[in-house]
Amino acid sequence: MDGNGRWAKQRQRPRTVGHRAGARAVNLCIEFCLNEGIETLTLFAFSSENWQRPKDEVGALLTLFLRALEREVDELHRRGVRLRFIGERERFPDVMRQRMSEAEQQTRANTTLNLCIAAGYGGRNDITQAMRKLAAQVAAGNLSADAITPSHINEALCLADLPDPDLFIRTGGDQRISNFLLWQLAYTELWFTPVLWPDIDASLLQQALADFAARERRFGLTSEQIAQGNHT
Repeated sequence: MDGNGRWAKQRQRPRTVGHRAGARAVNLCIEFCLNEGIETLTLFAFSSENWQRPKDEVGALLTLFLRALEREVDELHRRGVRLRFIGERERFPDVMRQRMSEAEQQTRANTTLNLCIAAGYGGRNDITQAMRKLAAQVAAGNLSADAITPSHINEALCLADLPDPDLFIRTGGDQRISNFLLWQLAYTELWFTPVLWPDIDASLLQQALADFAARERRFGLTSEQIAQGNHT
């Protein structure tokens, strides 16, 4: 969700104003997914690298995050949204970690939409943690190093129970994935737009879905194999 700061700068407003506008765009995106029957949405809210930003901006982001949790969770729960958080949670203030856990507990049985918030998240850290889990199993004698497969790695990642993303959308014009779900995006379709995150709307999201629907996803096979159904 890129472009909050630039959106505010264009309007000669503080970056925090852009982040508040970005929070409204989050609600629009969730509403779109619910209306379209999309089962899983993962939002990159705050990266592991974002801790290096100016302290006042980080503080404002955390305050906005906490207020959104307090304001939105009941409505998300009512609409059948399951909320979960991925990332280095221990770096957040105690009150925020508690509210995260409460939100996850409150919505854990919901099935309409899996809403995953990546906060303090980094794809490299995710893979590193997975490697540590597997190394511990090897050290304990419960797993042979020679027996490790991609499935073992996948099962040790933070979103192991969810399918890999079909579509990655990045706003703001930059064409990179910026350490987001590095393992899971191996065959994800990428879609970039110059539109800044606070300006996102349903028509833009529909455009992204239409572009995705027109693509041929081969997963390493040929078009002929796909047409013949010659794959598993």
